[in-house]
Amino acid sequence: MTSHEAAVYREIQRNTDMAMMAIDVLADKISDEALSMQMSRQSLQFAQLHNQAARELLDGKAQCYQKNALSDAMLRTGLYYNTMLNTSTGRLAELLIKNSTNGILEMEKVLKHHAQAGEKPRALARQLIQAQEKNVERLKQYL
Repeated sequence: MTSHEAAVYREIQRNTDMAMMAIDVLADKISDEALSMQMSRQSLQFAQLHNQAARELLDGKAQCYQKNALSDAMLRTGLYYNTMLNTSTGRLAELLIKNSTNGILEMEKVLKHHAQAGEKPRALARQLIQAQEKNVERLKQYL
């Protein structure tokens, strides 16, 4: 496994980890059952992509993504702060859209920076991007 491929897989892990954490933090605040179900399905999809990237890294004997406590705390704090006064369905959908959009941008940057990565990691990254784009489209109905 090349360093470019490993970097793409680690970014997939980081990206899905952040998305799952955002969903987890906001899950208790979601009062709309349809939105809650959609977020549960999305979290499951992110977990599958995360695990697939981890399998590829392990098979390639490369180091997996290591969580960063500071960035986790910053994400959690930001989400708590942004929902202190407003936990409406529209506000939660907005925060999830922003998180997904951020994830799309980060994956696009990594793909551009690691253009030499093979087709397999690039395909998994595109699958993640497509999942996030669909998520944004679904969440728009809750704004």
